[in-house]
Amino acid sequence: MIANWDVARGKVVSPSIGPTRTEQDFSEHIQRTIKIDEKAEWIFIVDQLNTHKSESLVKLVAESCGITIDLGRKGKEGILQSMDSRADFLSDESHRIRFVYIPKHTSWLNQIECWFSILVRRLLKRITVRSTEELSQKILNFIDYFNQHFAKPFVWKFKGFKDHK
Repeated sequence: MIANWDVARGKVVSPSIGPTRTEQDFSEHIQRTIKIDEKAEWIFIVDQLNTHKSESLVKLVAESCGITIDLGRKGKEGILQSMDSRADFLSDESHRIRFVYIPKHTSWLNQIECWFSILVRRLLKRITVRSTEELSQKILNFIDYFNQHFAKPFVWKFKGFKDHK
């Protein structure tokens, strides 16, 4: 499953459920998400997974933002050369669509990960299914129900660590 969390409204947006989570799957998911409002500014908070720094994602962002510069060649030169160069391009604050990469081992900073925890506790631990199709449908039904009845922004209560002198 690939999904987005609308931080301001506290809703799951544009869930994708499929047998894989490949570079192509993620790129198609982002493309479908930005089609919700093709003129809007989009900021995606993501972890360090390689599919979040892919060639296809760079090409999608460039095309969607009207960026016509030469992107180079993957593994050879330019923006497409490496994961680092692709991540730099994808996180450029001047782009209408950009990605913010959270540090490794900080999944709790990514609010969709917090919501996945809710999904596990409230649905997945409690169900029995006979097929992947049934599982997918139950997850989508849960998302619809959650968005209608429980959607609200997360309230962060962590105030930092106390100094232990």
